[in-house]
Amino acid sequence: MSLDVETPAPPELATGVDADDYDDAEVGGDEYRREELGDFLAEGAWEEAFAAWRADTDVTETEFAIVRDLELLTRFDFFWDDFADRVGYHAPGLPEDWKERDLHSELDSWQRVSSINAGLTELGQTVCDVLKSEYIDWEADYDAPDDLPDF
Repeated sequence: MSLDVETPAPPELATGVDADDYDDAEVGGDEYRREELGDFLAEGAWEEAFAAWRADTDVTETEFAIVRDLELLTRFDFFWDDFADRVGYHAPGLPEDWKERDLHSELDSWQRVSSINAGLTELGQTVCDVLKSEYIDWEADYDAPDDLPDF
């Protein structure tokens, strides 16, 4: 499937937020390099990743309109995880109490909510993959101890 929408502006990355505070992220280190990642997003990583995601996503245009209306893309956060030598991310999502909160008139089923949340997670991973493979040329500063067991 392909989503026929314009590429939105890249998100402004969080400042002063400890990535370990996210429920969906476990990060080693505290140097998140958000400024550099934000520069990469602005220089084309976001557009490249969004185009790749848009070509394969199952998110519908109606669902993407909900994402846009609720400004969910602005709540993405990307950060460097030095311990794992990777880009980590926090994807925004719709809460479990979406129905009680009456978040959007087009939110009418768990299937739609699940599709949006899964699509945002996939977009976050695609952005991380593009950043790591195409933009990041630094290596992790973390050196593992010599006495770690071999698995």
